[in-house]
Amino acid sequence: MVRAGAVGTHLPTSSLDIFGDLRKMNKRQLYYQVLNFAMIVSSALMIWKGLIVLTGSESPIVVVLSGSMEPAFHRGDLLFLTNFREDPIRAGEIVVFKVEGRDIPIVHRVIKVHEKDNGDIKFLTKGDNNEIDDRGLYKEGQNWLEKKDVVGRARGFLPYVGMVTIIMNDYPKFKYALLAVMGAYVLLKRES
Repeated sequence: MVRAGAVGTHLPTSSLDIFGDLRKMNKRQLYYQVLNFAMIVSSALMIWKGLIVLTGSESPIVVVLSGSMEPAFHRGDLLFLTNFREDPIRAGEIVVFKVEGRDIPIVHRVIKVHEKDNGDIKFLTKGDNNEIDDRGLYKEGQNWLEKKDVVGRARGFLPYVGMVTIIMNDYPKFKYALLAVMGAYVLLKRES
């Protein structure tokens, strides 16, 4: 065990020390740490729900998962979305949409828009780096998207920040190890 002088910070020297530290905590300390962890998780969920309300998008932040939008967006870029229903969809806009039968939303550019007299809008999308439009990605028999398919419209981005998400999805063991370390840190962190 290593102690950091007068500050009283405790640094475990091995993973076995983590469990020893949990056993050494009295019940009150353990409850406090579990409550602290629960507050962090609930705060993150409240921030997420707040973003949903403010942006009008069911998913206000998404990660670009492929290179189909290069050079505009690269794999791992983090996109900020809005989805206000009153905003018209225009050719050239970058939208994130869901297709029936696919779990993961797609980030592509609107290339054609058809607006009917009754206000119904249908549109076609294509990845900037793709040779052909997205009709092959839509569900069978569907040639156009509608507003109901849109998750959001790209309003800003942070380059490569989403690579952490991609790495965690590609290597699930890394994700669980990272979550375990973060959980242990929150549980074992002592207030000074």
